[in-house]
Amino acid sequence: MGIFSRFKRAVKANLNDMISRAENPEKMLNQLIQEMNEQLIQAKKQVAQAIADEKKLEREIRRNKAAAEDWEQKAVLAVKAGKDDLAKEALVRQKEYNDYNVQYRSEWEAQHSTVEKLKESLRQLQVKIDEAQRKKNLLIARAKRAEAQKKIQETMGSIADTSAFDAFDRMSHRVEQLEMEAEAAEELGQIGEASKEDNSIEKQFEELEASDSSADKMLEELKKKILKLEDKPS
Repeated sequence: MGIFSRFKRAVKANLNDMISRAENPEKMLNQLIQEMNEQLIQAKKQVAQAIADEKKLEREIRRNKAAAEDWEQKAVLAVKAGKDDLAKEALVRQKEYNDYNVQYRSEWEAQHSTVEKLKESLRQLQVKIDEAQRKKNLLIARAKRAEAQKKIQETMGSIADTSAFDAFDRMSHRVEQLEMEAEAAEELGQIGEASKEDNSIEKQFEELEASDSSADKMLEELKKKILKLEDKPS
């Protein structure tokens, strides 16, 4: 089970390192999935080695069992041949292989149990990696949304600086002031034109009055001239 502890520690260490220096969540997640798959490949190799060790123990069990059976047959042949000493030697050898067989079987049972646990852990890891692969795109979408929200908040935060808006308001007031000054100047211009017009009318009347006065004078002089002519003797 130690290989899976090392696997988890390696993944955790790599994950912490990648998170600490992550600038691109999508790139980080892809690298993490790749790292997990690489570690899983190494774990599979070690599980395969454990299975191979189990197979070796199985072969040793079969070999010792076959050797014990062979020595048992030899003991039978020795007894039939009346060679009890040889039969005893064969039985001793049979017992040795049977004892080895018991030990190997005990080792095989322990190894078999370990291998089955390793296989199950390996299947669970594969399931988790497959799940991580499926969730990757969702995590990338969430990361992009979070980044967009962060930028929006930064933009909204910069709006807190109202200097530009204040300057805009001041310029707006300045334009309004200029418009009012222009309207006032136009109104004054109209008053000036009206005053000129009034002066023109007055001048016309003055000229008319002057004209009338000159005509009366001329008429009066004419009348005097006529009277003088009538008073002269013929």
